[in-house]
Amino acid sequence: MEDVFKEFEEVIQTGLKSNMSRDAKLMTIGQILYAVTRDDLTREEGGQLEEMMGGRMHWEEALENSIFGYPLDTATPSFDKPLVIAGKTFHSRLMTGTGKYRSIAEMQQSVNASRCEIVTVAVRRVQTNAPGHEGLAEALDWTKIWMLPNTAGCQTADEAIRVARLGREMAKLLGQEDNNFVKLEVIPDAKYLLPDPIGTLEAAEQLVKEGFAVLPYINADPLLAKRLEEVGCVTVMPLGSPIGSGQGINNAANIQIIIDTVNVPVVVDAGIGTPSEAARAMEMGADALLINSAIANAQNSPAMAKAMSMAAEAGRIAYLAGRMPIKDYAIASSPQTGTVTSK
Repeated sequence: MEDVFKEFEEVIQTGLKSNMSRDAKLMTIGQILYAVTRDDLTREEGGQLEEMMGGRMHWEEALENSIFGYPLDTATPSFDKPLVIAGKTFHSRLMTGTGKYRSIAEMQQSVNASRCEIVTVAVRRVQTNAPGHEGLAEALDWTKIWMLPNTAGCQTADEAIRVARLGREMAKLLGQEDNNFVKLEVIPDAKYLLPDPIGTLEAAEQLVKEGFAVLPYINADPLLAKRLEEVGCVTVMPLGSPIGSGQGINNAANIQIIIDTVNVPVVVDAGIGTPSEAARAMEMGADALLINSAIANAQNSPAMAKAMSMAAEAGRIAYLAGRMPIKDYAIASSPQTGTVTSK
């Protein structure tokens, strides 16, 4: 196996020096995969060679392009506008989390597969090096991903305000000097993890005064959403169903009212379990999604991350396209005129 590995290594190094074409890279990758299936290379050796070629995500994208003839990415469609939050522009409408993964490596792969531009980080868990969060700050490229510190674990408004301040300092330490974003969570309910509307409003008012761009996590309460917009929050983030439940969109009617009545981006957060549920939220007119548990708890987290990314994009395009009207009767797809029996 060592000889086969060295042969591939020499081919790759020579090719990269001479600006190997995309097709040549794909052929080489195919040969590597075939060698692994024949046990001429170990999986670890195959992985090392893939990394030399730019990593799996790189060549998978090249393969998709070669097959479909267009970039399968989250670039904003020509008839859409990008997502703008607090004056900052994003092209992906999927935000992801960093908790609950089986390993840091799996989290990294999932974030890459999701092609998200915003990632939430639980400030308290990073500060305390909680299990699963050791080395988290160093695990992602913060020049490409916008950190959204969150106040997870805070039970009162005062706690959330203190943690938000820590989160802003943490973002600065990672090079995001102008990052004033905070995902505001005030959750005293340990069983159902439902946010406290009064504490959330109190904390939001104070944080806005301190210059934070506040993204509050709330129950699907249209009146609270409007009040949070009025105090200066830059989004509202109504839950689809309880955190981590995977129940989907149980509050569709209220979420629809929020979408129709507020003038800040609406981010559906919590409860989404499948890509079809993600697409449904976007088809309703939500501006973005925040998904963590459904990705982290999937059997193949990176694959689910990619599926959620595609669902968010498909749902957004479907919303912009405008669905057909629902009718109480059937209408034939083919016209009745011009057939052999028509007069």
